[in-house]
Amino acid sequence: MDMLVKLYALPPSGDVFERLGQASIITRRALAPEKHTVVGWVRENFSEHWASEVDVAFSRQPVSCFIAVRQKTILGFACHDATCPNFFGPTGVHPNDRKSGIGKALLFNCLEAMRQQGYGYAIIGGVGPAEFYAKAVGAIPIEGSEPGVYRGLL
Repeated sequence: MDMLVKLYALPPSGDVFERLGQASIITRRALAPEKHTVVGWVRENFSEHWASEVDVAFSRQPVSCFIAVRQKTILGFACHDATCPNFFGPTGVHPNDRKSGIGKALLFNCLEAMRQQGYGYAIIGGVGPAEFYAKAVGAIPIEGSEPGVYRGLL
């Protein structure tokens, strides 16, 4: 299923980024020269489908892929406007680094960037952890959205 987020009503995110900073983790927009590294990391840790979407996110201006990094090591990623305009995802955090706030920070990076681009709402496509998105940003299910834009995916 897909979920809808009101970008004009996002909760404050400062504490999320502050906690990561205390753990020496930063999140930032990925840079074009990092494309091969980020796409390769996603392919190795997640899937070929997600690597393809990350590749597309690097073609956007500005790049619509954010990464979480600790000492030049990628810990997670998130994209928006990859498969469809106004869609958040894909996103993933390395299994060893989950439950640390990285996923939430990357979610905020993308949603705040989308709001700055003028979107009023965002769609989270093909949601896995619906409870996480509902709690983190007030996302609500979109009735009848399954399988949605991924229908017929090869």
